[in-house]
Amino acid sequence: MAQTHDPKIIVALDYADADSAFKLVSQLDPNLCRLKVGKELFTAAGPQFVEKLTRSDFGVFLDLKFHDIPNTVAKACSAASNLGVWMLNVHASGGMEMMQAAKQAVDSNSNNPLLIAVTVLTSMNQQTLNQIGIHTELATHVLNLATLTQQAGLDGVVCSAMEAKSLRTTLGNDFCLVTPGIRPTNASKDDQSRIVTPKDALELGSSYLVIGRPITQAANPLAALEAIHAECTA
Repeated sequence: MAQTHDPKIIVALDYADADSAFKLVSQLDPNLCRLKVGKELFTAAGPQFVEKLTRSDFGVFLDLKFHDIPNTVAKACSAASNLGVWMLNVHASGGMEMMQAAKQAVDSNSNNPLLIAVTVLTSMNQQTLNQIGIHTELATHVLNLATLTQQAGLDGVVCSAMEAKSLRTTLGNDFCLVTPGIRPTNASKDDQSRIVTPKDALELGSSYLVIGRPITQAANPLAALEAIHAECTA
């Protein structure tokens, strides 16, 4: 995969099988987007599917959110790096030692993908945090996890665009902020609790925007992608 451009849109391939995903991918333009493979599709289609994607012109974000003991996560990150992906991730709540082990494994791989960490899932809100015993204010909790991620040497975090401005100010311009929960102006919120529009997310400091259903469920996915790209650059 020799992608020289840097598209800001990452299309989430939220499919249950490889054929459905490839049907969508065949309609997209690698000049306008990268692709995200999550747990469902990876479990169904396997690493061979990811390798096939990485041999195309699309950059691939392998979104498996590794969270385990440091040695296990390091080995998983090494295996993921071998697939030729552009980016992969872990959970920041795994702690400093786990993230450092993951980063060392990625840096030791010749493919050297970006490694980011998940802070708080965009489907979660303050009530959800309280229910699992975290009573820190949500924005503060995100900032704490993002700061820990930067201290561990990772390239960035997954976060809501609502936290992007604060994280950008605190953690600097070189820290990568990948934001799901992005919806074009007239799109449905679906199951995301914390969302913003693509243009607003970039203005708030997001580096890359993860967008799924507004593109994948559109009657014309390429037209939807082009419209979002135009909205971002207007």
